[in-house]
Amino acid sequence: MNSLPIKKDVFYPANDIGNHYILLLPCLLIAAFMGWLIAYFGFTVAGLFIALPILIGFLILVFLNPRVGFISFLVYSFLMPGIGRHFIEVQVGLGIDALLLITWLAVIFYRGKKFRYRQLNNDLIWLSLVWFMLTVLQIGNPARPNIVGWLQESRTVSLYWVMVIPLTMLVFNKKSDIYVFTDLIIFLSLLGALYGMKQLYIGMDSAEQLYLQEHLKTHMLYGKVRIFSYYLEAAQFGASQASIVILCFILVFGPHSRLRRICYAIAGLIIFYGMLLSGTRGALAGILGGGLVFLVLSKQLKIILLGGGILLGFIGMLKFTKIGHGNDQIRRMRSGTDVKDASFQLRLINQKILSNALQSKPFGTGPGTSGAWGNKYNAHISTSKIAPDSLFVKIWVMYGITGFILWLGIMLYILGKSVGLIWNTRDPLLRNQLCALCGVYVSILVCSYGNEVMNNVPSLTIVYISWALISMSTRWDIPLPKSTLA
Repeated sequence: MNSLPIKKDVFYPANDIGNHYILLLPCLLIAAFMGWLIAYFGFTVAGLFIALPILIGFLILVFLNPRVGFISFLVYSFLMPGIGRHFIEVQVGLGIDALLLITWLAVIFYRGKKFRYRQLNNDLIWLSLVWFMLTVLQIGNPARPNIVGWLQESRTVSLYWVMVIPLTMLVFNKKSDIYVFTDLIIFLSLLGALYGMKQLYIGMDSAEQLYLQEHLKTHMLYGKVRIFSYYLEAAQFGASQASIVILCFILVFGPHSRLRRICYAIAGLIIFYGMLLSGTRGALAGILGGGLVFLVLSKQLKIILLGGGILLGFIGMLKFTKIGHGNDQIRRMRSGTDVKDASFQLRLINQKILSNALQSKPFGTGPGTSGAWGNKYNAHISTSKIAPDSLFVKIWVMYGITGFILWLGIMLYILGKSVGLIWNTRDPLLRNQLCALCGVYVSILVCSYGNEVMNNVPSLTIVYISWALISMSTRWDIPLPKSTLA
């Protein structure tokens, strides 16, 4: 009887029994090396080994479809601060840089349908490049800012700006993407509001309690906690929630399905409560600013009268009555209408000191010389010791009056251009969506006057994507009749 043929391949190289174990030694060496790494560096390394296959799979998905990377970046910009609060030994902030870089590489090396790079030749892109070049030139600022502080600050104040806008125009450039974007940020904001309620009524975990103890000065006022949810801090939470409240209630007035409008209204009310839990007084200004934009762009007298009456009534209730004064959140917001408030007066004093320090510095003291990064990396510069308490003030300190005028001019130009595009939009559904995005931008910009908002996630992500979507909107609008074009 013939014997069975001997199987010969990489795992069974021959019929010699000793060769069956040819891979055993290297496997044992690899296992021993991995065990040593885990023993020496801790279970973080073990987690990396477990996550490695997931990471490889994610990279494959991003290179097959760059939209996966872009949406992941948007979601991560909401969740990153909360993750960092629980894994303080990990530089989770670099995850945003990594996601943007990977998505850009996926776009560059994409083998499918080519992206239309010619669409990037527009004023929004050129303005972002001008601001980025000014930031780069600030490396040579006479105040000699620390290069590490400059790098940390420039990421949020300039680098993300110049990376996110063109990426949006390349991979998030369909009319349906407006629904994807608005639905996603509403969902993440609603989740944030619910998580904030959990912190207040159920309690905080150990990592959040540790964060609260380290920030008692800003997050514990008159014995009451300012809720921060999974956001960077309470001010960012409140401002972001305020902008999404504006988004929801503008969409309620749009020609959407009844179910959608009901969902927008419910989400808006819950997120509004989340905003109140933050105790952020600047959020009130964000509501007013975003609401005013909608009233102007609505072109409907009854909406202008109704909305204007609601806004004025709300301000009057806070300013001239004691309605709801027993509620901690309403009482905190009411203090924002008092010009004699001690916090407001302290800010004016700080701005006076900064004004004297910057008289001989038309280009400021450089990025990374104000706020948290200033305290950490540029303590030798006098302006770093004074809290800016405002993105407007921070830009003024870092870039001087010259840079501040340029920055504010860019902000107002983008606002004016957006209003012009929306005013001439003929599609009623698209017009309503663009009004909502513009309202979000104005709300965050106004909130940034009182706090550092637009230079932190998720607000900067929301603003930059909104800018890009509004800029691209003309290609999705109802075309003019042929008689008009003749």
